Amino acid sequence: MKIEAAAFIAMSLFCVFGFQDRGAATEWLQWRGPTGNGIAEASARPPLEWSETNNVRWKALIPGRGLSSPVVVGDLVMVTTATDDGQFILAYSRADGSIRWKERLHSGGLPEKLHRKNSAATPTPASDGQHLYVAFHNAGKVMLSAMTLTGEVVWQKETGPYECDYGYGYAPSPTVFGGSIIVSSEFTADGFLAAFRTSDGGEIWRTERRVKTSYSSPIVARVGKMDQLLLSGADRVCSFDPGSGKLLWAVDGSSKATCGTMVWSSDSVFASGGFPNKETIAIHADGEPRVLWRNGDMSYEQSLLYHEGHLYAFNDGGIAVCWNALTGEERWKVRLGGPVSASPILAGGRIYAMNERGITHVFLPNPDKFTKLAENQLGAEGFATPAFVDNLIFLRTADASEERREWLYCLGEME
Repeated sequence: MKIEAAAFIAMSLFCVFGFQDRGAATEWLQWRGPTGNGIAEASARPPLEWSETNNVRWKALIPGRGLSSPVVVGDLVMVTTATDDGQFILAYSRADGSIRWKERLHSGGLPEKLHRKNSAATPTPASDGQHLYVAFHNAGKVMLSAMTLTGEVVWQKETGPYECDYGYGYAPSPTVFGGSIIVSSEFTADGFLAAFRTSDGGEIWRTERRVKTSYSSPIVARVGKMDQLLLSGADRVCSFDPGSGKLLWAVDGSSKATCGTMVWSSDSVFASGGFPNKETIAIHADGEPRVLWRNGDMSYEQSLLYHEGHLYAFNDGGIAVCWNALTGEERWKVRLGGPVSASPILAGGRIYAMNERGITHVFLPNPDKFTKLAENQLGAEGFATPAFVDNLIFLRTADASEERREWLYCLGEME
């Protein structure tokens, strides 16, 4: 009887909030969404406007500090965080924001040095829909944990060492490919790119990446007729075989340190970096790689966004820009203001781009002219890229009170 009652309540909540059953529901399983390319499902219908008193479905406290984006798996919304007590994963109810479970994966071992824009909980978790995979920089190593959706640790793996050459901390998010989870750790002494079995954490392959520290997340893309594992940094744009770790091709370009995840079209890839030099580069990657264009613009901390033949950016200086993806022709450039760390997302036919002050600009993906639709303020600090699922946005921000507090918001049109 209790099980039947619980099922009835859960179904009622799903109906009230417009969710579907697990088999049909859309999810946000990893960094930058369903494909890793910063584009929400076609069914997404997020709100255009919001504030602290408008279109907030629920608001939940996140203890500690972290910069990971929310992931949405079934009826759970999950984020990582770090406190003086360790590194944690928290799971909230998608329906009402209540805490379902909280698990401490590591006690102590927090990095001693961090950039002011980094945290001890920056990588976004990844899921295959059945389990959750969480990476933390802890005690000088990249630790990878596999968890059930009810919060039990299935396995935990020391993937290898990490020591940032600049003392800025760790950032890359893991990515799932088939039955593997891929992790990056780039630093001069003993850097690597490696894949592990999702079933038991066993190592599948390992590729040396002993380069000056870079922070970009690896991502698997279907470019041309093959899957390619894309990664920029160390003054090179690289493609690897995601099944073996073998280098497929490499092109000199971008910069020594990059943070943004590469993006792609059906036959081309795009990367941008900003330290010590600034460069955005486009490469035809179907067959023999060929540089299409380069420019001196920089999206260092953010990822780019590709849509229908054009490339969009919201860069570190708060400038929105659009280029023709084939030729590199600049179509428009507009200063929106504020420093930027989060990446733009395309959802519901609009681009959502948040700056570090908690302001989200909403504009059309229109190469002919810049068309701004809304400007929304929530909190005083915005570093994590939001997640977009169905008619909802899950947004992580922090307030400006004397005692800094982080919040997870569920935003949706209120009837």
